[in-house]
Amino acid sequence: MTHGIRTDTHSPYANGGPDWRDTATRYALLPLRVFLGVTFIYAGLDKLTDSAFMKDSGSGSIGDLMRTVRDSAAIPDLVDLALKNPVGFGYAIAFGELAVGIGILVGLLARLAALGGALISLSLWLTVSWATDPYYYGNDLAYLMAWIPLVLAGAPVLSLDAALRSRRRRRVGDYR
Repeated sequence: MTHGIRTDTHSPYANGGPDWRDTATRYALLPLRVFLGVTFIYAGLDKLTDSAFMKDSGSGSIGDLMRTVRDSAAIPDLVDLALKNPVGFGYAIAFGELAVGIGILVGLLARLAALGGALISLSLWLTVSWATDPYYYGNDLAYLMAWIPLVLAGAPVLSLDAALRSRRRRRVGDYR
């Protein structure tokens, strides 16, 4: 004999609607999206507007930074690759940070943007902050871990991805 609950009359909520926990769960990734989006946009703009950073050498330059971390990096070959054209690498990182920040902030191709952010954070962790001791003082590892939930979940609410998904569903419904 089988027993079950009649789902047509049963509601798990006292008032029949979602409670605050459901709402909190739905919007849980939004603060992380805003923080990472704003942070990466700021980081990209900071690099692009810092005249000392976008140089092969000199105090505060990307070239000197790469030469400084080369011997302590987990993957020195990655630093050597960047040192072939430090200014080009600096622009690539800056524009990458801008693209990732804007993408995750507005929620357009959010999983791809989050993957880009994770890869930028991973490369910075394996090069610039690898020698940080103890490891938890280096922020690149924490940023890498912060990107993972967004790689997995994307931007399900308050995003262009969600708006496009909703529009596609409505359009498919019109053809039925």
